[in-house]
Amino acid sequence: MLNGPIPPHVDPRKLADRTTTLDGVVPLADLKRLCGALADNQGTVHVKFMFERDERNAVVFHSELEVDVKMVCQRCLEQVTLPIYSECDYAVVKEGANTQSVPQGYDVLELGEDPLDLLALVEEELLLALPIVPMHDPKDCQQPAGHIEPESSEDEVTRSNPFSVLAQLKRDPNV
Repeated sequence: MLNGPIPPHVDPRKLADRTTTLDGVVPLADLKRLCGALADNQGTVHVKFMFERDERNAVVFHSELEVDVKMVCQRCLEQVTLPIYSECDYAVVKEGANTQSVPQGYDVLELGEDPLDLLALVEEELLLALPIVPMHDPKDCQQPAGHIEPESSEDEVTRSNPFSVLAQLKRDPNV
């Protein structure tokens, strides 16, 4: 097991041959695209990658990512801290290879001769794990100043249907 900073580029085939586990942290500030969706880029992502070969001798690895991110609550427009946890299993195949034999439950990762960009993979996985609409828990959320809940009026309830005239015409046999 290797602890410490996560290397930016690795060869998953070599790591799988040695059944290597990478365990470390990545600063949020290093993930530029992810930081664009956040209110604050302070903090670190705890990252764990476990590389191995499966029963078919194929290269597979498991990733676990854990981070607390700060985003803007879309209900009250205040900052909200959200815990993000993501797990994923990958099967590494050569570029252009047949992916039909990849076991179910694995995401296919096509890789040529170039090393795998781990930071880009971490960033992609976290972007997919972010909530579409970040919000506080409803009991913790404050409505923004000046926000007024619409009140239902009796006029709306008793207002007639504009198509009721058509219904009467439909019933009238002389028309």
